[in-house]
Amino acid sequence: MRRRLVWLGAGLAVAVAAGALAFRWLLAPAPPGREWLVRFEQGAPLQSVLNELGRRGIVRSPVALRLYLALRRDSGPVASGTYRFRSGRDAEQIRRDLRSPLRQMVRIPEGWWIARTARLLEEKQVCPADEYVRLCARPSEFRRSVSFPLPKGSLEGYLYPDTYDLPPLLGARAVIERQLRTFEKRFLEGRRPPANLHQIVIVASMVQLEGAVDAERPRIAGVIWNRLRLGMPLQIDATINYALQEWRPLARSEYRSVQNPYNTYLGAGLPPGPIGNPSLASLKAAENPERHDYLYYVARPEGRTHLFARTFDEHRRNIAKRRAGLQGAAP
Repeated sequence: MRRRLVWLGAGLAVAVAAGALAFRWLLAPAPPGREWLVRFEQGAPLQSVLNELGRRGIVRSPVALRLYLALRRDSGPVASGTYRFRSGRDAEQIRRDLRSPLRQMVRIPEGWWIARTARLLEEKQVCPADEYVRLCARPSEFRRSVSFPLPKGSLEGYLYPDTYDLPPLLGARAVIERQLRTFEKRFLEGRRPPANLHQIVIVASMVQLEGAVDAERPRIAGVIWNRLRLGMPLQIDATINYALQEWRPLARSEYRSVQNPYNTYLGAGLPPGPIGNPSLASLKAAENPERHDYLYYVARPEGRTHLFARTFDEHRRNIAKRRAGLQGAAP
C-alpha cells in the first residue's frame, strides 16, 4: 500500500508539473507579427474578445488566458473604447492591454476647413476622410446633438477647432458631435444664440484666416462689417483659397479668374458660408467688432500685424510702407 501511495504521489506530481508546464506554454507569447486594432462601442464580453484574440493568432489559448485572468481576479467585460492587441506579448501585458483603451490627442488647428480636417483624421486613423466630409454635409443628422440651430447645407464654421482625445476607429459622427458640443459650450453656453449667428460665424471664419494676433481680430472684424454696411466688396484672399480648396499664395490672375461664389473680389456681400472653423477669439471679435472708420488693412512687413486705413489713398501709402519695409528686410 505504501508503495502504491508513493507511485500515486509521484504520478500526481508529474501530472501537476506537466500541467504547469503546459499552462505556462499556453500562456507564452505567440509568435510576433500580428496586430489587431478594434473598437467596442458598448463594451464586449471578455470571453468573446479572448476567442477573437485566439482566432487572430495573438494568444495561444483563450481558455488558458481566461484562467489566468480569473486567478488575477480580473474577469470583467472589456470596456468601450479602441484597443490595440499585438502578438508577442505575455499574459500580463495582454491583461493590461484589455484594460487600457487607447488615447490619442489630436489637435485640429483654428481656421481649417472641413476637407483639411478630414485628411488629418484619416492620417490619424480616426475615420475615413470621405466619411467625415459626407457627414459634415448633413447638418440635419446632428440637430439633436446641440440646442442651437444648425445651418442647412454644411457644418462648416461650427466644428470647433481644439485638441481632442480622438482614438483610432472612433468614427466621423463622434468627432463631429464633440466639435459641435464644444462650439456650443465655448461660445453659446448660458445664453440664447444671437439672431444673426450664421453671419457672425461667416465673418469669424474670415477674421480667423486674415488675422494672426488675437488683439487685432476685433479691428479686422470692424473693417469687414464696415465694408458690408457700405456695400463694398470684401476682397479677402482667404475666400479664394477656400474656393480653390488650397491654402497657398494666390497668383495675381486668380483674383478675377476664379469664378466662384466664395470669391469676394467679384461681388459685394458675404460669401455663401463660412470658409473654415474659427477660434473663440475670432467668434467674439465677429460678434463684438471694434467700432471705427477703417475700411482697409494691409499686413506689415513682419507678417503678423496690419496697417489700417480709412481711405484708399491712405491704404496706398500703407502698401508703399509695406513694400519699403520688405525691401529693407531683404538680405
